[in-house]
Amino acid sequence: MSFLTKRSNEKRVSALANKLKKGRILRFMEAHNAISGLIVDDIKINVVKNGKRRFLEFDGFWESSFTDSASKGLPDIEIVGIESRLHTINQIMEGTKKPMIVDGDTGGDPSRFEYMVKKFEAAGVSMVIIEDKVFPKRNSLETGTRQELEDPVLFAEKIRRGQLTKRKKDFMIMARLESLIAGLGLKDALERAKIYLEAGADGIMIHSKKDDPDDILEFAAEFKKFPKQLIENKMLCCVPTTYNTITERELAEAGFNIVIYANHMLRASYLAMQKACREILKSGRSFEIDPYCAPVKEIFNRVGFLDVKEKDKEMAEKFSSKIKVLIPAAGKDELAKKYQRSRALIEINGKSILERQIKALRNVGLNNFVIVKGYNGELFRMENVNYCENKEYETKHILSSLFCAQDHMNSPFIFLYSDILFNENIIRDLLRISQNKSIGDIVLVVDSSFHQHKNRIDRDLDLIVTKNKTQDSIRRVINSVDEKVSFIGEKIDKSSADYEFIGIAYFSENGAKILKDTYFDVVVKYSNNRFHEAENIHKANFTDIIQEIINRGYEVNVLKTHKGWMEIENEDDLKLAETIYKDA
Repeated sequence: MSFLTKRSNEKRVSALANKLKKGRILRFMEAHNAISGLIVDDIKINVVKNGKRRFLEFDGFWESSFTDSASKGLPDIEIVGIESRLHTINQIMEGTKKPMIVDGDTGGDPSRFEYMVKKFEAAGVSMVIIEDKVFPKRNSLETGTRQELEDPVLFAEKIRRGQLTKRKKDFMIMARLESLIAGLGLKDALERAKIYLEAGADGIMIHSKKDDPDDILEFAAEFKKFPKQLIENKMLCCVPTTYNTITERELAEAGFNIVIYANHMLRASYLAMQKACREILKSGRSFEIDPYCAPVKEIFNRVGFLDVKEKDKEMAEKFSSKIKVLIPAAGKDELAKKYQRSRALIEINGKSILERQIKALRNVGLNNFVIVKGYNGELFRMENVNYCENKEYETKHILSSLFCAQDHMNSPFIFLYSDILFNENIIRDLLRISQNKSIGDIVLVVDSSFHQHKNRIDRDLDLIVTKNKTQDSIRRVINSVDEKVSFIGEKIDKSSADYEFIGIAYFSENGAKILKDTYFDVVVKYSNNRFHEAENIHKANFTDIIQEIINRGYEVNVLKTHKGWMEIENEDDLKLAETIYKDA
């Protein structure tokens, strides 16, 4: 499956030649994009015949010009360029392992065909098949279309030049005969076959659009009568699209080495997509079409997403094990006094805010917690956490509480308000982007939905103004951290603010050093003087030190989210939380 299987192009070229040595007929199935290629690569069936069990599978891919063009919404008239074809080929080859045969249309003029051979061989293709029509060709199966064939001598020269261009012996060039399609008959087909084989073609594809296989069987019988030296180690190939009642066994007995199912994946998916659309329109919902749809998880698995997810999880756990979470929870305010405990210890349906925070953090692999306690600190009894204490919590507020844990700031850490509840996906996204060193040393999680909360409009919010603001879609986490914070604080006018800081921040090791250096540089100077929005440094908020950091020229980035969190500030917040968090 994608991301998990990859063969080198050098070895891939020889894959078809190796299969041909087994002496059985090979079956190739059309693939027009990566997902169809993955299906062809993986699909196997278990059959029992004459008491013997065996597995059946396709031997490789047919990259069809018809289905490649149609999947792009274009007619099959040789207007899709080589580079576009290569893009499709590379998508299919990237996550698969079986050999590929490419439909090269007419090949163009000899110089263009030489370029095609070089490109296809470099991409790992095993064989290219070109048809002896005049450029630009018309699809062979379309009735009423005039099919004009190339002069066989000129077409043979194209094959000869292609053979001289290739680097590996195992890369093959096959000539596709259109004599039967053009109505020129068996004799013309046989004459052309001899000319093309003498020019060095590795095999012949005989094409027909009749409903019965008589013409191609007659050709195969005459082909066997060619001089031995002309057909030795040469292949015979057919495409039973219209004469589809003949079996692979019958074709093998007739002398065919390769059978190509040339357009069935696209045609089948076209009908399935039409059916899905009609049923959804008819029902006004998608429930009725579910039995005809693969589960999303199956698609995730097939394209390797689950493997990527598992690797991301392992990496996040490995990375997050180094990250501490610092939670200042020392303060005493009106809500804390009413419940006679820190806000962090107030219970919501039987679990404290802190317990709910720790659970969400553990769910994303974080296990190193530092709690700064103060008011009624003896009530903090959680195990497997580190405790620091702010004994002067009545006069020294949250910033001072944070620096009671300064000994834990020598490595990356997450800062967290003690009175917020949040969706763990916010932390998961923060961890993910924090692994990318280019995102900066300090990242604040922000929310743009503060204008929509009427119950919070009269509160003093931690608001943010940014530069380079981007427009975001509603209800999605934006992973970009391109926006830089210009201003942060409670005194910012709500109409001018871009976001609200939700109380979660990430500091890299260098970010932690910037925070400490800035704090220790100002703590004495502003001990009795106003510090940004605070009366002094001891009563400063977290946002005050962030503004100081910005003023000193350091960059502070934002990680944007839309809702998914709430602050517990009063009784109304507690009642709302009890309706949301109903688990005991």
